[in-house]
Amino acid sequence: MLASEDISFWKMQGSGNDFIVIDNRGFVFPEKNRPELVAKLCQRGLGVGADGLILIEDDPYSDFLWHFYNADGSEAEMCGNGGRCAARFAYLKRIASSDMVFRTQAGPVRALVDRSLVKLEMTQPFGLRQKINLDCDGVNEKVDFINTGVPHAVVTVEASLDQVALDERGAKIRYHQEFAPAGTNVNFIKVDNEHCLSIRTYERGVEGETLACGTGSVAAALLASEYGQVVSPTRVITRSGESLMIYYKKAGETFTEVFLEGGAVIVYKGVLDSEFIEC
Repeated sequence: MLASEDISFWKMQGSGNDFIVIDNRGFVFPEKNRPELVAKLCQRGLGVGADGLILIEDDPYSDFLWHFYNADGSEAEMCGNGGRCAARFAYLKRIASSDMVFRTQAGPVRALVDRSLVKLEMTQPFGLRQKINLDCDGVNEKVDFINTGVPHAVVTVEASLDQVALDERGAKIRYHQEFAPAGTNVNFIKVDNEHCLSIRTYERGVEGETLACGTGSVAAALLASEYGQVVSPTRVITRSGESLMIYYKKAGETFTEVFLEGGAVIVYKGVLDSEFIEC
């Protein structure tokens, strides 16, 4: 990238999970000090502000390759809501058709775009573990776990989700030795009925609560279904108040045909000034 080059971007959000999306097929985004630059751009108040940053690049094996970065600059394998935003971006920029496949660190992902609604076929979930008892500074936390592209711990609560001390409890589970060294995202859920649950998520890489988490919503629906609490399709009400729909089937011990569906909204389009990028 030339030192004086500005960079065009789109700000997008899916159910309140917001992202900076950049067409990087021309390698316009700097590789030098990339984690620091991503963190600076995602910082609210001082940068654009976002839960993550997405780079879209050419790929010989699929419609495109993506790189997804958390708000702290770390690169993550997968992000459900980010994937839906990336898919709509690629469709509107004519990088891919409305039925596309793109490559992530978690594996190839298929997406179907219907106007602002995007349905994403998730990578194969794995690593299911139930009823894990964690000692969190003398407090017992019973969690379930599954990897839906990224690792997720799920805690079911009986009381109101508003009463959950999410930052404190989420951080202790996220950094617990049980999930070392990578750590885990942490979801607190309340089952409303067999087709609906509510969720709050502490996201690894953001290190706090986000308004929504796609892979977390999938994890919550799958794990609740293991206890017979919900059936497919499961509506997941996120902290933003918006809903995601999770579709899935079970074949023996394996989940199949797992889809995440929701809106992918363009908030605004802008240009990152070279002065900000270089400083």
